[in-house]
Amino acid sequence: MITADRFPDEPMPGLRARKIALDVILEVEHRGAYADVMLGERLRVLSRADRRLATRLALGTIAWRARLDYELSRFCGRPLQSLQPRALAILRMGLFQLRMLDRIPRHASVSTSVELAKRSSDIKAAAGLINAVMRRAAREEIGLPDRRDDEIGWLALAHSHPRWMVERFVEWFGIDDAERLMAANNEAAPNVARLNLARASREEIVRRLESEGVGVEGGRFPETVILRSAPLLDSSVYREGLAIPQSEASQIVVRMLAPARGATVVDCAAAPGGKSCHLAELTGPSGRVLAIDLNLTGLGNAREMARRLGHRNIGLIRADTAAALPLRPGAFDYVLLDAPCTGLGTMREHPEIRWRLAPGDPGRMGKLQLEMLANAAALLRAKGAIVYSVCSIAPDEGENVVRAFLELNPDFRLDPNPPNRDAIADLLDGGAMKTRPDVLGMDGFFAARIVRTTNQTRARAFARG
Repeated sequence: MITADRFPDEPMPGLRARKIALDVILEVEHRGAYADVMLGERLRVLSRADRRLATRLALGTIAWRARLDYELSRFCGRPLQSLQPRALAILRMGLFQLRMLDRIPRHASVSTSVELAKRSSDIKAAAGLINAVMRRAAREEIGLPDRRDDEIGWLALAHSHPRWMVERFVEWFGIDDAERLMAANNEAAPNVARLNLARASREEIVRRLESEGVGVEGGRFPETVILRSAPLLDSSVYREGLAIPQSEASQIVVRMLAPARGATVVDCAAAPGGKSCHLAELTGPSGRVLAIDLNLTGLGNAREMARRLGHRNIGLIRADTAAALPLRPGAFDYVLLDAPCTGLGTMREHPEIRWRLAPGDPGRMGKLQLEMLANAAALLRAKGAIVYSVCSIAPDEGENVVRAFLELNPDFRLDPNPPNRDAIADLLDGGAMKTRPDVLGMDGFFAARIVRTTNQTRARAFARG
């Protein structure tokens, strides 16, 4: 049983931030938690600088696990599996600071690691080992094996990704792009927000952000901003529902659907609600968004987001898009399906994904996504449009799903010129949007706009069970 120790006010700078990062790492590694969720729950007690530190330590230590363990296994002189989980996590986090964070003095990386062990009731006896290993790591560094002996293995170790994933990336993108992608996966994601233009103008919201010390750069659309300094969550703009964190690629997905003002839109797999709220803003008060999701907690989160942003035109429906939906087929002009996926395009925010996925997961998810796309598309009337998207860079979940759907449903076609094409022309490949962290810094997304040409046949719907 891994317990979380309580720390009083700390005289050692940054120790509380490290303690929170350590707890997050342990929750992710041993209890299946998600790092971003855990950080969101625990960072409020920290100063702005310590929030950044705790976030970087937690996400970075999880991401670089393979590379860190390569060195630690040589420094420790014993199998890492024999160490207590908290002791191993402290060593990983300490070595991460030594190798990847050049602004932290080496002595601070060593001393805070030892102090964490001393203040942890279950591993006080390991403080001596941690001190010895960290001091040795501060003096010497273990080099990587020769790349020429096993290039795939070298890439997996150098960039800390599972070997099977490296093989897939090389297959999909070639070795040079695969390496750039993996390097980008280990960097921090840009801090992007969507402005709630239903409540105030872009100029007013940006002016307020800047007055609170939040640096702002423009995105591809009026509601998109990239934040260059200070987190959004600290601002009154966030607290008052004038902006929410939302990645740029995610916002573009909604802009590709481009519903008309006053339209009714069905948002399938809608939780946690960011895209539903974006759709509610675009359709306006006279429009309506039907947000569907099977997860009751996720629907509750969507309701809370809509309430905070002031959108009253969102209706919530609990249903499984992998089965026939409880809505009239052929009755809607606009449908969005941001399908559940492996998340391979979001490993900057969710580094644990790389260690949890299995080689068969993209193909398995592709089969589920095809079922969901067929059921969601069955809601469209003639000339209606659906945008299918995933936050994955796997062809099994992107173009292969769309290709299979179109082959099964000849009364649908890919829209080669989606709305707002001029703003996203550099992201389009054969009519579909494809983004990657190493290309323009966006999360890895696939999105395609599909139009129903006639009502002569129904989309081939699936029902499981």
